[in-house]
Amino acid sequence: MDKKLKDRKDIDDKYKWKLEDIYESDKEWNDDFDKAKKIIRQLSDFKGKIKDSESLLNVLKLNDALQMIIEKLFVYARMKRDEDNSNGKYQALTDKAMRINIEASSATSFIAPEILSMDEKILKSCIEENADFIDYRHFLEDLLRYKPHTLSDKEEMILAESEVMAHSPENIFKMLDNADIRFPSIEDEDGDLVELTHGNYIRFISSKDRNVRKKSFESLYSVYKNFANTYAAMTDSNVKKDVFYSKIRNYSTSLEASLFDDNVPVSVYDNLIEAIHEKINLLHRYVSLRKRMLNLDELHMYDLYVPLVADFDKEYEYEEAKDIVLKALEPLGNEYVSILREGFDSRWIDVYENRGKTSGAYSWGTYGVHPFVLLNFQGKLDDVFTIAHEMGHSLHTYYSDKAQKYINSHYKIFVAEVASTCNESILIDYLLKNARDKSEKLYLLNHYLEQFKGTIFRQVMFAEFEKYTHEEAEKGEALTAEKLCKKYHELNQFYYGNDIIVDDEIDYEWERIPHFYSSFYVYKYATGFSAAVALSQMILNEGDAAVKRYIEFLKSGGSDYPLNILKKAGVDLTTKKPVLDALTVFENVLDEMERLLDR
Repeated sequence: MDKKLKDRKDIDDKYKWKLEDIYESDKEWNDDFDKAKKIIRQLSDFKGKIKDSESLLNVLKLNDALQMIIEKLFVYARMKRDEDNSNGKYQALTDKAMRINIEASSATSFIAPEILSMDEKILKSCIEENADFIDYRHFLEDLLRYKPHTLSDKEEMILAESEVMAHSPENIFKMLDNADIRFPSIEDEDGDLVELTHGNYIRFISSKDRNVRKKSFESLYSVYKNFANTYAAMTDSNVKKDVFYSKIRNYSTSLEASLFDDNVPVSVYDNLIEAIHEKINLLHRYVSLRKRMLNLDELHMYDLYVPLVADFDKEYEYEEAKDIVLKALEPLGNEYVSILREGFDSRWIDVYENRGKTSGAYSWGTYGVHPFVLLNFQGKLDDVFTIAHEMGHSLHTYYSDKAQKYINSHYKIFVAEVASTCNESILIDYLLKNARDKSEKLYLLNHYLEQFKGTIFRQVMFAEFEKYTHEEAEKGEALTAEKLCKKYHELNQFYYGNDIIVDDEIDYEWERIPHFYSSFYVYKYATGFSAAVALSQMILNEGDAAVKRYIEFLKSGGSDYPLNILKKAGVDLTTKKPVLDALTVFENVLDEMERLLDR
């Protein structure tokens, strides 16, 4: 594989996504931009006039037409910019798309409040009896759910204005953590002095050189220790902000307020934590296995990320990676694989890195056009998993868009990672069954165990910490650095068990977790991963019946609440069962790894 970074023009077209499927030319983009402007003006005529079923239906349809165009404009411009971020033309087009998006949001902000101020009998009649509203029933029912938590126009305006201040803790965190904080230099594996940064910390804490791991760990947290009171003040302010808004909007707790958008009861959050507590011995076993495999007398917190198995160094050509994914995902049925192959063959994917291209990977798209995937394929095993993951997102979007009208096509974040992770779980099952030797199998088993550790156990520990901070604030308690460090230390002791030294430095880790400023978000990683593992096991063990239910899940989009959609697929997250079933898979993988090591 050619390792030299190419300019975009030097990459074969067959490895580039075909954005002409969205707009054949920039002229078409500009025509749609003008059309969006016209619809914005038309929508403004409805202000103060949504009184009956006819005006309601007209405004909903017109708003859908606007949102589809706005989405299309932004997705195209942004993806063209992502091809080469140095291209000024598409920087400008992206800015233009963002501006009209803001304009559209402002122009349509009256719609929801006016619908809620309608005569409730008329609104319920539209939902329950009028066939013209069949595609809008879920949207309207969901809007009515918010009525007890919606205030007067004047109060809503005040709260909207306060949002700028409400983001202050997060904004201060970003500036301090990303711009102002400086870490000391440490010696790397070659004895060179290197400044420690957020970016290279991951590499150092995963180093095979234990001295490098230890020094990076101690150096990083020595800085956070010096700023503990500042971070505590930011955390306290952020949590108090959540508590304030939940009280103002008549929720019982800030946790209830946060889960309300997905219509998820608090019991789901509590069940998740309880299920992990019931099976925490499994993580303790994995920690013990880590200590054994690293051959250490004492395992420390800085030993948690070093790979247990030598890096699997097999290189994959892109065509080979595609074939592996196609073969691995055959349990999902002929139709699924056929659509997957269409995506591979019809230039849905932008494969290789080029100069100026956005890093990482994502799946994205716009309603009415197939989805697209951005990759930066390097030929490693992780890249094979990335293809399966991103195409999981893409086929979820594909099925949803084909089955649903625009209003119901966008699935919630709560289920967004289910399809992608389900693909990864099916892929790892295939790779394990076809592993060539013991070292490859150990590598794959460890890869899977690390996914569980990072996505379920660690995220639930974070979720438990968030629950504690908000409950303390709701009792009127101040969140001091001392109190936060003490609780975080206790959680690490509980989660990782007695076979690891819980170093004092880890007490300050809460300071550097950005997700704590998007309160009660991280639990979705754990529920999504658990649901995906449970679904993958059904697909692999039950066959066609489970596949049929799963495809219906993919087709559901946002036509119902996430818990209801998952329940139809066979995963009931109102119980502990899916989480416990996922942890049974973790236990089986752990058993297999221990057996291999004992041979």
